[in-house]
Amino acid sequence: MTAPSPASSPLTYRDAGVDIDAGDALVERIKPAAKRTMRPEVLAGIGGFGALFEISKKYREPVLVSGTDGVGTKLKLAFQWNRHDTVGQDLVAMSVNDILVQGAEPLFFLDYFACGRLDVNTAATVVEGIAKGCEMAGCALIGGETAEMPSMYPDGEYDLAGFAVGAVEKSAIIDGKSIRPGDVVLGLGSSGAHSNGYSLIRKILERAQPDLAQDMGGVPLADAIIAPTRIYVRSLLALMQAMPVKGMAHITGGGLTENIPRVLGEHLTALIERERWPLPPLFQWLQQQGQVADAEMHRVFNCGIGMVVIVAEADAGAAMQLLAAAGETVHSIGRVAARGAGQAQTIVV
Repeated sequence: MTAPSPASSPLTYRDAGVDIDAGDALVERIKPAAKRTMRPEVLAGIGGFGALFEISKKYREPVLVSGTDGVGTKLKLAFQWNRHDTVGQDLVAMSVNDILVQGAEPLFFLDYFACGRLDVNTAATVVEGIAKGCEMAGCALIGGETAEMPSMYPDGEYDLAGFAVGAVEKSAIIDGKSIRPGDVVLGLGSSGAHSNGYSLIRKILERAQPDLAQDMGGVPLADAIIAPTRIYVRSLLALMQAMPVKGMAHITGGGLTENIPRVLGEHLTALIERERWPLPPLFQWLQQQGQVADAEMHRVFNCGIGMVVIVAEADAGAAMQLLAAAGETVHSIGRVAARGAGQAQTIVV
């Protein structure tokens, strides 16, 4: 009897590049990390076809607020430097900070991890970072998707997306409509470049070829560059409980000059005074090495301000004290003014 030719041999999914056993092993690895993030409202989490979450009875008229984002080309540095433990926090931060600015408390989070070949250790490290970010934000990691897609991604690379859902009382939605001339703009310190501007950062690194161990304000340059995005949830939820907050802006892609206008009426402008806060060493280095103009810095990077909060002048002092007590570095960085004809909605002077 003739032996079957290779072309007619039985094939498995593993032969095609997908390892179901590795996927199962990953799920078991991440269950303890996800369990640490659970909230009482979670009825069913990881393992089912869909996660179940009951909206708390504390809301009279709950409005759900959703957000989705990724980590961008910061992942390229994670691959290059084999630093996978912080990008999960980046992923959570980008979405929960976004929904927070409308007054929403983050409730739950789902992640999407896609790769060409699943490395269980790398994926588990990433998801453990996601779980850490969820713990910091007080939201439950209740589900996600791990997609192994041979030939879609080079070996050792992956992509991430995240999805956050929060809730806010309908009467407490923060939409910027109450902002008036004379209101104070507060800036909360960032932990670094967060997850924006990394295509330019990588270009600067390519040009400068720096010693990644060089000191950058007390930490090595590599650590300063890869530092995870700060999560502002707990401190800002406490602030919103204590006093009226008129508007907030998460300083992401577009920097200061393009994110603050998103919460301002067409008749208003924010006048930001650059000397009101110190430019962190990382941004000084990036500007010097890349010969980046001031205007470009302000529209690409957060320049040390990761979140903007707008309050009435009478509340500014108390707000700064409360935020500082919550662990934030906070600066009064400007004021809201009436917008003149042809004037930009945010001016950094």
